[in-house]
Amino acid sequence: MSRNLPSTTAMQCFEAAARHKSFTRAAEALNLTQSAVSKQVAQLEAHLQHKLFRRVRRSLVLTPEGAIYLSDVRKVLAQIEMSTHAIMTYSGNSEVLKVATLPSFGTRWLADRLPAFLAANPRISLEFHDRVEDFDLERQNIDVAFFYGHGSWPDLECHKLADEEMVAVAAPALLSARAPVSASDLGELPLLHLSTRPDAWHRWFAEQHIGTDRSYHGTRFETFPMLVRTAMAGGGVALVPRFTVAEELDSGHLAVAAPHRLLSASAYYLVYPEHLGELAKVRRFVEHILSTLPA
Repeated sequence: MSRNLPSTTAMQCFEAAARHKSFTRAAEALNLTQSAVSKQVAQLEAHLQHKLFRRVRRSLVLTPEGAIYLSDVRKVLAQIEMSTHAIMTYSGNSEVLKVATLPSFGTRWLADRLPAFLAANPRISLEFHDRVEDFDLERQNIDVAFFYGHGSWPDLECHKLADEEMVAVAAPALLSARAPVSASDLGELPLLHLSTRPDAWHRWFAEQHIGTDRSYHGTRFETFPMLVRTAMAGGGVALVPRFTVAEELDSGHLAVAAPHRLLSASAYYLVYPEHLGELAKVRRFVEHILSTLPA
């Protein structure tokens, strides 16, 4: 299959010219002639059918198209550089295990379990990728992933890791200003929602037989970090998995707003393609993670 790709030399010249705002200085940095750099950029513009620079007072300024392209070019060049260094230092005795995880689950649950695995498996290097939704592991070349859901995905081996217990939390100052606060009082405070758990607050009130017409009202967030930070800043009451705010509760930056806990219908799972189960690097990682679970 023919690929419509520019050369890496052209991309390097474009990136250097954008960084230095000058073909001359870019040429010096790349150890090329000024005409060579200018020609490479001109060829790249012809290939893309868009101007990447315009001249303003003898200086190069990116066009809107150039600014968009520069961001991606830098990512591509960085990946090529990283892969090149990795293969140059490859000893033949190491393996890379590609792992995908939900960002907050990786930060708050998984990270603490990694040092022991790395110490026991020095020849296995972990490469992490953040994912917020389920995806096809094989199409994205991922060996192992952590999913949140029902626990049954086609062609994947699934191991349940933890249920999701959600707790209502808020900044202590927000709660003390209205003390004492009962569960029914929370309906009068700003409610913060996670977009992937749209009915969580409704279920939380319903389980306690509390009637409110505001359970679906409030600010919605796609990920936990911004939701939690907003709650810490006094922006409202958040209903979140307890493990995502354990540190904030211990430090006093957040407080439990009401004792009722909501058990989610879904849970967290370790998954991997069935045919990779006997692969040594996958098997060792899975065995390690499962060994960290409570008996």
